[in-house]
Amino acid sequence: MKMNLKPLKDRVLISYVEEAEKSAGGIYIPDAAKEKPQRGKVEAIGGEVKEVKVGNEILFSKYAGDKFKVGTKDMLILKEEEILGVIS
Repeated sequence: MKMNLKPLKDRVLISYVEEAEKSAGGIYIPDAAKEKPQRGKVEAIGGEVKEVKVGNEILFSKYAGDKFKVGTKDMLILKEEEILGVIS
């Protein structure tokens, strides 16, 4: 299912980037157990966004923004100020 969604003002639409993390013992740690910033890809930006572009990979805190689903894909809308950094 395709959805065309344009964030307003200083909002950014993010799709999650999966991070498979393994402990020293070889056990995979689920995202829900992590307390570090999350990663995502910028899918769309509002008209007032200045620091990020569509396609950038970013870091944001675990509790930032508003989460929702599009089909089976988890998405997030957050304010530009909630973005911690751009991964290059």
